[in-house]
Amino acid sequence: MTRGRRLLPRPLLGAALAACAAALVLAVGLLAARLPFAVDEAIIGAVRGAGPAWLRRVAIDLTALGGGVVLTIVVVAAAGFLVVRRLPLTAAALVAACWSGGRVVALVKDLVARARPDLAERLVPVTSASFPSGHAANSAVVYLSLAALAAQVTPDREARRYLFALAIVLTGAIGCSRVYLGVHWPSDVLAGWSFGTMWALGWWWLAARARASLGGER
Repeated sequence: MTRGRRLLPRPLLGAALAACAAALVLAVGLLAARLPFAVDEAIIGAVRGAGPAWLRRVAIDLTALGGGVVLTIVVVAAAGFLVVRRLPLTAAALVAACWSGGRVVALVKDLVARARPDLAERLVPVTSASFPSGHAANSAVVYLSLAALAAQVTPDREARRYLFALAIVLTGAIGCSRVYLGVHWPSDVLAGWSFGTMWALGWWWLAARARASLGGER
């Protein structure tokens, strides 16, 4: 691995700084106001189901990209590709990051037990607790971890930038779709993005340390 790929990628650094800022905003909000925040109610009231019918269909399709089935397929397919490319350390780190991240999100949901938005019409069915958004958190964990870990073994700088851009756009679109569909407060999504980004950063660091200790992939 070259020196450039040992350094923290700028897109991941920028996302991590944004995640820290989001976490700070949420923490201050929790100290200053009750849940849901007033801005939560204002935003979801303004955007839920707004626009033409085709936009609702797009939102439903986008939200599916952050669902458990799709994310599992992505992780299995990516891990298999990494193994075929003789990158077992990267494959193992990806699987561990995504599995453990999902377990943490589920645990926090159960502990916080925040109610979903109390709306007459939700555009997709939901059953679990609201905080944090599992779709936002898990999509950030999967797509950003995949981009971050792939960046360590991808020599092409433009390819690394593309992977991060794709991961950020996908994660952002999935989170926004949850608010649009009326199944999450915006603060749920913000918390999910923040957690998933920091989780991906942590696994980037762990994988980099492991690869340095081993002298490469083993």
